[in-house]
Amino acid sequence: MKIKEDSSTIWFRLIAYAVVITGSILCLLPFLLIVSASLTSNESILTEGYSIIPADFSWEGYRIIFQVPGEVLQAYGVTIFVTVTGTALGLLLMTMAGYVLQRKDFKYRNYFSFFIYFTTLFGGGLVPYYMLITNYLKFTDTMYALIWPSLMTPFLIILMRSFINSAVPDEVIESSKIDGANDFVIYYRIVLPLAVPGLATIGLFLALHYWNDWFSSALFISDVTKYQLQFYLYNIINTSAFLTNIGAGAGVTLSEGVPSESMKMAMAIVVTGPILLLYPFIQRYFVKGLTVGAVKG
Repeated sequence: MKIKEDSSTIWFRLIAYAVVITGSILCLLPFLLIVSASLTSNESILTEGYSIIPADFSWEGYRIIFQVPGEVLQAYGVTIFVTVTGTALGLLLMTMAGYVLQRKDFKYRNYFSFFIYFTTLFGGGLVPYYMLITNYLKFTDTMYALIWPSLMTPFLIILMRSFINSAVPDEVIESSKIDGANDFVIYYRIVLPLAVPGLATIGLFLALHYWNDWFSSALFISDVTKYQLQFYLYNIINTSAFLTNIGAGAGVTLSEGVPSESMKMAMAIVVTGPILLLYPFIQRYFVKGLTVGAVKG
């Protein structure tokens, strides 16, 4: 039997829907402006500004980026390899760490948790970090420099520990031990299947970090064939700005025909496209993992 809703409830729902729809449109508007600007001629952007519909349709921004398609695809390949490898290894290590730290029978779990949390408040600084990677680990110009530093992120370890603590009951682990399962069997057969939403949440955070990382390439990579996509595109912008500044100082135009504004917007689309395609597939796991892991500690 259906309960008839009163008018106040109906109005409340209509207002809530209106607020959500308005918020969604406001969130979508900047992205639409970026897409439109990437398809607008540079002269039109400079003279008329940005608009939802391109005032003067042009592919010149994408043409400059893909002028050397082999280098772009190579940078894409490096970024995809680093993202996939780093995310897979990071998930393995951080789920193991989170599982161990939430075990109440682990005597030193509070000490290790404090040490991990302490690194979120204080760090050694950029110079010791650079010396560690280059002088001691010898990771210069290798993929290790792009993958290794982010494998164990303190915030994500704490988040995974909280999620496993709330998603995996202690009774399940105890009954598994009684049945003869060791820690690795419990981790692989019980913890991981129950922690799928948490894995999706941590995996998305980690993948976004690796995908958007350009600073590691700037610090440790000098081989052009190992540039990540973001750093490769960043170099294109810097080259265009350098030519413009040098030409202005000499009284000549060296960067004529380079669509700086539309090229920046086209770069944003090229970089964010794959992540935008990935997010809908893990959205439901992401929301559940983030809320459950945050509510229960």
